[in-house]
Amino acid sequence: MALPWHVIYYETEDGHCLLQEFIDGRKERDQAKILAWISQLEARGPHLPRPYADLLEDGIHELRVTASGDNVRGLYFFCYRDFIVLTHAFVKRTREVPKAEIRKAQRLRADFLSRFDERKLREKIDEDLSKPPQ
Repeated sequence: MALPWHVIYYETEDGHCLLQEFIDGRKERDQAKILAWISQLEARGPHLPRPYADLLEDGIHELRVTASGDNVRGLYFFCYRDFIVLTHAFVKRTREVPKAEIRKAQRLRADFLSRFDERKLREKIDEDLSKPPQ
């Protein structure tokens, strides 16, 4: 039986979400495509194959989406057995994922892990699930 993966969008301490900001800035059709691939990531976790996902380095992975001709990359990491944290997204314009984007994901991961342990994440998921849909 597959693990129940929980996708979390990284937020700064003051609630700023780089990934949501990126998605909101895209055309509606592109937003739907990106969200559909995030759903696939949530359903399949580390079993989402290339060319849709790939390991970059140091535990940082990329979700690969083509939207309106752009190569969109969402960077993420796994933590605490069943959590996937999406740090941010960008349009890839070079052959390789820029090292600066990987370093950014590493910094965001370090910040996230310094603020959330497994217990806090599980409490957050339980709290979010108990809220009525908006």
